[in-house]
Amino acid sequence: MDLNNKTILITGIGDFLGLRTTEKAIAKGIKVCGLHSDGEKAKKAENLGAQVIVGDIKNPATAQQACQGVDIVLHANELAKEGGDIKEFREINVTGTINMAQAAKNAGVKTFVHISNGLVYGFNYTDGITEDGALAGEDNPYCQTKIEAEKALLEINSPSDFGVIIIRAGDVYGPGSISWTVRPVMMMRQKLFAYANDGSGVINHCYIDNLIDAIFLACEKEPYGEIFNITDGQATSWKDYFNSLAEITNLPAPLSLPKDELKLFLKLRYQGQKLFRKPVDIFPEAVDFMSRPYAYSIDKARNLLNYEPKINLEEGLQITKQWLQQTDLKKLIS
Repeated sequence: MDLNNKTILITGIGDFLGLRTTEKAIAKGIKVCGLHSDGEKAKKAENLGAQVIVGDIKNPATAQQACQGVDIVLHANELAKEGGDIKEFREINVTGTINMAQAAKNAGVKTFVHISNGLVYGFNYTDGITEDGALAGEDNPYCQTKIEAEKALLEINSPSDFGVIIIRAGDVYGPGSISWTVRPVMMMRQKLFAYANDGSGVINHCYIDNLIDAIFLACEKEPYGEIFNITDGQATSWKDYFNSLAEITNLPAPLSLPKDELKLFLKLRYQGQKLFRKPVDIFPEAVDFMSRPYAYSIDKARNLLNYEPKINLEEGLQITKQWLQQTDLKKLIS
């Protein structure tokens, strides 16, 4: 598909991935519209040149309205946190996703790109796991509902009139990333951040622009019914990543704690926040997210999409450093 003058609808357009995709899509000559439930965040995308509907992905009428005249839907809206009530996750990550897909199909949208996550493999998977590898919900609401959404989408994939492409993103960092940039830096500043077991294991980092390059390649090549792991293709230890993040912010290297001790500390902190009715900023399950053992394989994306990460970790962190120096992080998570 030639993307020039095509129209893409981005769900969750006012969030990290949506905003950066909007910038890069407009630069490529793609018309951008969006859907977001938060009016203030929607304005950020409108200021970049997108037309945005303020509404809920779970609302069939809103979804149908948003999909009119659209060539591609990039479904980036999700509930992404380490723990919580699975019903809340299922409402957004499964029900909302299928509602958007059905609306897109009814509206004649040709391409539906779903942003999933490598966490569908769980926390203990084989080295170099491929897209055919075993999935594991790990009794975790995020992992489980991302698996459920993928399964439901593939059941309605119909390449002759409605094609589904699934992108299993790695740990996406860069300017605006809450999970892998903003929150760790803020916790480091408060001297509350530690990694588990001396930072052993591998972070499947993916610089935001590399992910977006892969999304555009998938739209162009139309590999309907296929799933792709997308990362930077580097096997970086958790220790090296978080130490590098500390270095670019002129902060001391984080401490290391045994995994069980770190999880206990976060459980106590979580219980305290709940007791005093404070917002939960990090769940105990974060320890599992930050101690996965191996790198995912991106060979399939390289072979079928001609995907090659353009920005390595050193370059990505330097761009992130410049952004951090100019940004009030508290405003991003307030």
